[in-house]
Amino acid sequence: MKIIIAGAGEVGFHLAKLLSYEAQEITLIDVNKESLIYADTHLDIKVIKGDSTSISILKDARVSESDLVIAVTSSETTNITVCVLAKQLGAKKTIARISNTEFINHKDEVGFTKFGIDELISPEALAASEIKLLLDQSAFNDSYEFEDGALTMVGLNLSSRMTFVGKTVKEAAQIFPEIRFVPIAIQRFGTQYTIIPRGDTVFKQGDNVVFITAEGGAEELCKLTGKTHTPVKNVMILGGSKIGFKAARDLSNLSTRVKLIEKDKDRAFDLADELSKVLVINGDGRHVDLLEEENLSEMDAFIAVTGNSETNIMSCLVAKSKGVRKTIALVENMDYFELSQSIGIDTLINKKLLAANNIFRYIRKGDVVAMTKLNNMHAELLEFKVKSRSIICNKLIKDIDFPRSAIIGGIIRDNNGIIALGDFRISQGDRVVVCCLPQSIKQVEKLFL
Repeated sequence: MKIIIAGAGEVGFHLAKLLSYEAQEITLIDVNKESLIYADTHLDIKVIKGDSTSISILKDARVSESDLVIAVTSSETTNITVCVLAKQLGAKKTIARISNTEFINHKDEVGFTKFGIDELISPEALAASEIKLLLDQSAFNDSYEFEDGALTMVGLNLSSRMTFVGKTVKEAAQIFPEIRFVPIAIQRFGTQYTIIPRGDTVFKQGDNVVFITAEGGAEELCKLTGKTHTPVKNVMILGGSKIGFKAARDLSNLSTRVKLIEKDKDRAFDLADELSKVLVINGDGRHVDLLEEENLSEMDAFIAVTGNSETNIMSCLVAKSKGVRKTIALVENMDYFELSQSIGIDTLINKKLLAANNIFRYIRKGDVVAMTKLNNMHAELLEFKVKSRSIICNKLIKDIDFPRSAIIGGIIRDNNGIIALGDFRISQGDRVVVCCLPQSIKQVEKLFL
């Protein structure tokens, strides 16, 4: 695919980096020379210095031949303008990064596609939604929903007290008569290798395991692993950023008691005016005394979303030391992102990765309707819609020539999630959730074309 990315900031550079690994033809446009020099010397892409809203610059980038234009500059107005121009100049598909989530909430009413914008994404809104989902599934360290929860992906680390440690996947499945969950990926403790499990794969202590669950499957997993799913009622949020604001607003609307700590006095007053159900505290959350005064130890969850990754990590470690069950830290550095389990924080979230996951489904072949990369694992989770001409259509799962480095996690049929085994027949219109390692992605895509 020929892809143009407008904006070489954090999100734009990260997208260009990931897409360049996929052998896509990437053109990166930005007015900042330094950002482009770094991208040009580190990535196998074409760079153009200039204003991405300039028609001549877009023509230089051969926008008329582009399959996808992604506008992710820091300016919402610029991104919308770029997409409108690109579409008029012949781009097949456009995606704009926005900060005003009202645009997303009313996109059908406004009709952005009429203007030439096919998709709107907000990294901040995605991060806030991720936080809410992680708190809903508080027993797990990773979570992702397909079709409003018809199927849910959850991740957890196996401790020695868990009943199925030392058992094979097949033996563990026999504990429950109705199978409502299935393991789709395992990372062995102390390694960087991702395993796609089979029936004879043995669960080991320290494994980071990702499961797909149907309705009721998460509760069964909790029983099986000895974890308790306790509702989160008291939450402390450090940082009144856009993510902090959205998370506080969404959680407080669900009757969760939320305390939000913001260092900047003016910002704290603004937040207090807008968040009537939230207790906003003006103070420096790096001071442990302040956190203790605000009853940190009584919190069910602590969420650190300041603009400083180190502050977020350290404050979460303080919260963990005070007995807080669930800690979530926002980090920008991808090197930190891979250390979440070893440093003792339950979950790290990254805006760049969330935005990239949201955009990547437009890159994949076949009718991909959702996609996410697994945290700390070299694997992707893709949701495909089965067409009448798809190779996989009307076949039993056991008869499909599926690569060993991929696995079907579940099927969504008529909005119902199904953990499907070998004798299940796939039909037109089914949505199939597949976990696959990078080397098998192209082979899997061909099955759904």
